[in-house]
Amino acid sequence: MKFYWIKTPALVAWLFGRFEWRVPTLEKKVYLTFDDGPIPEVTPFVLDTLKEFGAKASFFCIGDNVQKHPEIFELVKQSGNAIGNHTFHHVKGWGTDYNTYIEEVRMCEKLIGSAHPLDQKIMRPPYAKVTRRQAKTIKQMGYRIIMWDILSADFDQRISPEKCLDNVIKNIRPGSIIIFHDSQKAYENMKFALRGTLEYLKKEGYSCEPLY
Repeated sequence: MKFYWIKTPALVAWLFGRFEWRVPTLEKKVYLTFDDGPIPEVTPFVLDTLKEFGAKASFFCIGDNVQKHPEIFELVKQSGNAIGNHTFHHVKGWGTDYNTYIEEVRMCEKLIGSAHPLDQKIMRPPYAKVTRRQAKTIKQMGYRIIMWDILSADFDQRISPEKCLDNVIKNIRPGSIIIFHDSQKAYENMKFALRGTLEYLKKEGYSCEPLY
């Protein structure tokens, strides 16, 4: 059975303080993020739903998917949402040699370029698995390394869409960075949980911001 935390423990965030786990703020703002796209049907659904609620988000794109679906990536670029690096092949830093991993980041960067509106580079290591040496180089390349405060677990096909939504809304606080996935595997859970999350945030007076 896979183990994962829905809410990132404070001790973990403190021990790995060189990464960004949430945005320090008292304002009612949260940061929705989407990993693993762009994917036909799924990513356009996310973009349309965000637009419907007047929300912005951050998309951590896999370079191989950008290369396969340039027209979908163009939609993300034109949407005004933030765009981040998620390596070219969604590789796990642990167990991947240093040079191979950094080349994965560079290959993805060549495709997404300076797509971020303010030319700030953001990166999320797949599976949150990255070595100290890899992370140091990524930061030297000008990236902020973004982790998360809340994991929706939409990728877990053992749980229901309702459970996925509950994972998010019961843990929201100002500055939360929330992970969804715009992937085929997560689609059924995500499309239910995303709408429910946006409805909840609107009711509670939160805004959804990109990670600029």
